[in-house]
Amino acid sequence: MRTDLFDFDLPESLIALTPASPRDSARLLVVTPGGVTDRTVVDLAALLRPGDALVVNDTRVIPAALSGRRTRGGNEAKVTFNLTKRLDESRWKALARPAKRLAVGDRVRFGHDGKVCFAGMLDATVEAKGEAGEVVLAFGLHGGYLDVAIGELGEMPLPPYIAGRRSPADSDRADYQTVYATRDGAVAAPTAGLHFTPGLLGALEARGVSRHTVTLHVGAGTFLPVKAEDTAEHTMHAEWGEVTAETAASLNAVRAGGGRIVAVGTTSLRLLESAASEDGTIRAFSAETAIFITPGYRFRAVDVLMTNFHLPRSTLFMLVSAFAGLDTMRAAYAHAITEGYRFYSYGDSSLLFRA
Repeated sequence: MRTDLFDFDLPESLIALTPASPRDSARLLVVTPGGVTDRTVVDLAALLRPGDALVVNDTRVIPAALSGRRTRGGNEAKVTFNLTKRLDESRWKALARPAKRLAVGDRVRFGHDGKVCFAGMLDATVEAKGEAGEVVLAFGLHGGYLDVAIGELGEMPLPPYIAGRRSPADSDRADYQTVYATRDGAVAAPTAGLHFTPGLLGALEARGVSRHTVTLHVGAGTFLPVKAEDTAEHTMHAEWGEVTAETAASLNAVRAGGGRIVAVGTTSLRLLESAASEDGTIRAFSAETAIFITPGYRFRAVDVLMTNFHLPRSTLFMLVSAFAGLDTMRAAYAHAITEGYRFYSYGDSSLLFRA
């Protein structure tokens, strides 16, 4: 399909720079084949039915934004990095800015404001350079020691449309993390989950909506626009995910009993669809997925999707258009813009019922 079919104009003033407080006070646009309704996230329990299954992504965002100084022949230059993918116990892929200051073999030292890692700073060597600012960093620490150092020295990796307009705040450490995050590995948040509170989770349980957990470690590729003129020419980024055999069996039982599977976020949906067989049976899954969902895709596992508002020409706007219908989603986004909904990671949310 033509990529320009998924384009729209968004006023910059509607890009949320901070989250709603409390989390579940954000607006919720309910989208059905019959139209749209303006609600609030706290209404979610009333919008679902007893016997439905809520599927959440328990990935935990690591503080993957690092600021360092490159040393070469006695000269130094400041370079910032966003870690994007762990390669092994000591090596990460990262996006560097400005990458032109780096060459293979350069040493980079991380540390600021007097913070130290153990007895010194955290060092890395630029092992490789790729396109569009991508580099491979080989760190001087391994495994859990490296994780501790990154946790001490890093900042939360806010999306570019936020980081380009304000500096990270201490509050982002909590705000850019779901309340049920447990498994370290994401470099971007599964943002639909940012709206949940203990109170909302309790209301869903009281309603008879079961909660099930999957893991998909969100990568930085989630923010990349589709530059190809046709979606068939786009290469989707891969992310690692896991659906346990226990979770798969529980969700299959829900479907067999007439309940609906409600995915919280496009990450949960992509993982469930990757784990589903042709007849809709969900299987255990532990691998990378690069599933690219565009209109025409036949959904096998997910009946309802809760998701934030996405960037124009993005793979995620293509996904929601496949789920609810392109014309339906274009009309829904036009309504959201007119009504002043807040967009993107820290913005409002939507509840989509499959076309």
